[in-house]
Amino acid sequence: MLEGLNDQFFMNFKRLQEEGNQLIIVHGGGPAINKELARNNVTSTTINGIRVTSKEAVGIVQSTLIGKVNPALVHELNKDGIVAVGLSGYDGQLLECTLLNEEIYGFVGEIQQVNTSLLDTFLQAGVTPVIACIGCTADGHALNINGDTVASEIALAMKADSLLLVTDTPGIKINDVVQEMVTQAEIDNWIETGDIFGGMIPKVQAAVECLQSGIPSVQIVGEKLVGTVIISQEVNA
Repeated sequence: MLEGLNDQFFMNFKRLQEEGNQLIIVHGGGPAINKELARNNVTSTTINGIRVTSKEAVGIVQSTLIGKVNPALVHELNKDGIVAVGLSGYDGQLLECTLLNEEIYGFVGEIQQVNTSLLDTFLQAGVTPVIACIGCTADGHALNINGDTVASEIALAMKADSLLLVTDTPGIKINDVVQEMVTQAEIDNWIETGDIFGGMIPKVQAAVECLQSGIPSVQIVGEKLVGTVIISQEVNA
């Protein structure tokens, strides 16, 4: 999605800020990572939308996200008049992590704590934090973390009013039709039937977890920053 961001995205982002919203961006970088892994002849698989990350692969993920993807996005934001700063889990102990399950996933992290005071400092100064989804162990070893998982954990820690999961489609598509509003029960059913699959699974799971934990509004959106609203239960007409 990062490579496809256009003027409309940045225009809508600025509009949200001008309406008084404080915004935090969390990003991954799948295509760029895949390219670098291939260039270095490192193979990688995914399980339930989570990239299995070997010791060799995590170094490539770290250097790609922090060294290439993050500064490129920060540059684009700054160029469009949005004051932004690039961060990762290393900066200011932003993300305190442990290994999710080394036997299954390798060097993939599970967030234990978010340094919300650091993010508050930037937001109060009118600066947009742009966070790469890299964490680290207590001894400083890099950990790859699914971008949607990082976004949901940060949203929960910050007690955000809204979480927007930005993807390359304008929402959840079922039979090629974007759904304006869906329920938890429908999501569970579509995962079982295979209508929701691959990278969309952690997106919808992150959305549901945030709803259950008290985030008032969760959406899966495209570049217009509007899309599918996910609600926790059926709405009676």
